[in-house]
Amino acid sequence: MRDSENGLRLRVRAGERDAFAELYEQCAGRVYQHALWLTADWATAEDIMSETFLTAWGALDRLDAEGGSLTPWLLGIATHKVENARRGLRRRLAFLARQRQPPVVADFAAEVAGRVDDARRLQAVQSALDRLRRQEREVLTLCVWSGLDYQQTAEALDIPVGTVRSRLSRARAKLGRFTDEGTPSPAEPGTVRGEMTREAALAALPVREETA
Repeated sequence: MRDSENGLRLRVRAGERDAFAELYEQCAGRVYQHALWLTADWATAEDIMSETFLTAWGALDRLDAEGGSLTPWLLGIATHKVENARRGLRRRLAFLARQRQPPVVADFAAEVAGRVDDARRLQAVQSALDRLRRQEREVLTLCVWSGLDYQQTAEALDIPVGTVRSRLSRARAKLGRFTDEGTPSPAEPGTVRGEMTREAALAALPVREETA
C-alpha cells in the first residue's frame, strides 16, 4: 500500500493527468465531506472541493517527492480555503435565516424534512465549532471526522505532532463542557435543553451529501 501511495505521489508530482484524475477519484469525497462539516453548506463545500484540486494542480512543483498518502496534503489545502469561506458564509446564513420560507410542496415533504434535519445537524455542529479557536477546530475535524492520524494532521497543517495532540485535547475538553452546559440559544425557541449542544459536541452522525 505504501509503495502504491508513493508511486501515485511521484506520478502526480510529475504532472501526469491520469494520476491526478485517480487522485481526484480517491479523495474528492473526503475533501468535500471535510468542507461540509466545517461550512455547513453544500454548495460552499462543492466550491471548496473544486478550488482545492485546482490549487493542488497548480502547486505540484512544491509537492515533496517523499511521503505516502496525498490526503493530508489535500485536506490541508481545503482547511485553509474553508477558513476564508466561513467568514462570508456566516453572514449569508444569518441573512437567509431571516427570510420567509417558501411553502413546502406535499409530494416532496419527506425529502424536505430529511434535508431540514441534515441542515439542523450541520448548524448544530457549526455552532459548536464556532466556539473553538480556529487552530482547535482544524485539528478536531482532521483527526476526528476526516480520519487522519496525528502525523498526517501535522503534515496537513505544517505543525509539530505535539501541537496536534495539545490542540485536540483542548478542543475535546471544550466540547465536553459545551455538552454539559446543554443551554439552547435564546434565538432558537423550542430547542430541547441539551439537544443542540450534545449533537454538536458529539457530531457523530454522517450527513447526507447534497444531490441534484
